[in-house]
Amino acid sequence: MITRSYPQVQAIASDISTTAPRDWKAQLAGAIRDPRELCQQLGLDDAWLEGAEAGHALFKVRVPHAYLSRIERGNPADPLLRQVLPISSETDSVAGFVSDPLEEAEHQPLPGLIHKYANRVLLITSGACAINCRYCFRRHYPYADNTPSRQALDNILHYLRERPHINEVILSGGDPLASSDKRLGQMAEQLSALESIKRLRIHTRLPVVIPDRIDSQLLGWLAPLPIHKVVVLHINHAQEIDDNVIAACQRLREAGVTLLNQSVLLRGVNDSVAALAQLSERLMDARVLPYYLHVLDPVAGAAHFDISDREAIKLVEELRQHLAGFLMPRLVREIPGEVSKTPLY
Repeated sequence: MITRSYPQVQAIASDISTTAPRDWKAQLAGAIRDPRELCQQLGLDDAWLEGAEAGHALFKVRVPHAYLSRIERGNPADPLLRQVLPISSETDSVAGFVSDPLEEAEHQPLPGLIHKYANRVLLITSGACAINCRYCFRRHYPYADNTPSRQALDNILHYLRERPHINEVILSGGDPLASSDKRLGQMAEQLSALESIKRLRIHTRLPVVIPDRIDSQLLGWLAPLPIHKVVVLHINHAQEIDDNVIAACQRLREAGVTLLNQSVLLRGVNDSVAALAQLSERLMDARVLPYYLHVLDPVAGAAHFDISDREAIKLVEELRQHLAGFLMPRLVREIPGEVSKTPLY
């Protein structure tokens, strides 16, 4: 049995839902945005600074302090740090790694609306993120042209009314929860009022990087929605799940939300059986069901994270020896033009 103890993420008291979240907007505004400050805060050798500044010039650093506190000081191999620290390899031009790896521009019938799959659409709700993950497949996405205005949202609602076979809307970004609760509440109310819409799915990393985002204002519009509510978190390593993340997950569950997780298989972060097994076990501690394990989308600037499909399949084959079936995420690749994610195992 593969186990590891993380002292900072032990089980929390049963009354955790009474914990009062702090101001998430202040935490978002106070995120580290300078590579030098990031290196200094974590006690990294100056040798890392040149690469950090080179990567930052292409895709800006953004790391909230709530996430920073889970990174081991002085350890450049820390799996959380590797997800957020720019390095010189991001400037390399690698064949096959492009700015739009999923060809989303080919599937945008309206600004901010992506319609790739038959019965569901994805709505770019916000171009902002709480954290800039270095492997993000939308790191080059033109958010300025695709964050819906009020008029654009009206056009999207009309698009959905004209296509009653669409029964699910996915709020994505950026991070949809970087938007104000007033805007999100109005949007969710309008979407749930459509007779054809059965599910609202929210893809977000904010409950992980700033758990205090799951506050009474958010729950105030989310809990009463009459349709099925699904939140898909993005957690890649067990070390990301601390007591505050578990508390945020509990608040979401109490609001009637189904919680799933999707991860990306990343070299130097979670590319071992031990790391993947620990992640699934910690997810279950937080009552979050493992959903997808994605191989890396080939986005320019992230080739150093890549793991071959053959390596990925071997890892998952070994992982099955350590986990119950319901803790096994589905290993998938997203291939442009396909009708769904493509299982690799």
